Amino acid sequence: MNLVAQIAAIFGAVTLSVVAPFEMFFYARPFARKLLHVDTKNVDDARLWAFCIGARNLMAAAGTIIGLVMMWTGDVPTGVVIVMTASWYMLLSAIAMGAADLLGFWRPRGGSLTGVLGSGIPPLVVLIAALF
Repeated sequence: MNLVAQIAAIFGAVTLSVVAPFEMFFYARPFARKLLHVDTKNVDDARLWAFCIGARNLMAAAGTIIGLVMMWTGDVPTGVVIVMTASWYMLLSAIAMGAADLLGFWRPRGGSLTGVLGSGIPPLVVLIAALF
């Protein structure tokens, strides 16, 4: 896996790791929802889902970092497979978030754009750069 793919993988993992605590632990606070571009009428009803999304983001980030460490310490084929799998997961999750917005599930509508781009571009770069 080339350097561009590795840097994009690190960027994607760091992004998800930074956002996850806001989803998991600070969702009830207005600043967290503003950061996440969501408007929740009943915060208590959404906290379960926000926590689960944050946990999934942490798992994807951890998988990416574990795969990179495996590559850097000599187990290149396994590490590449793990990074690619985590990248596909991140990309497909970003696409699902955009689709949910298009279906009108995101409040305010169009609010997912930052999240879709922030969580979707790094794994897309990984997947494309890994081809070269």
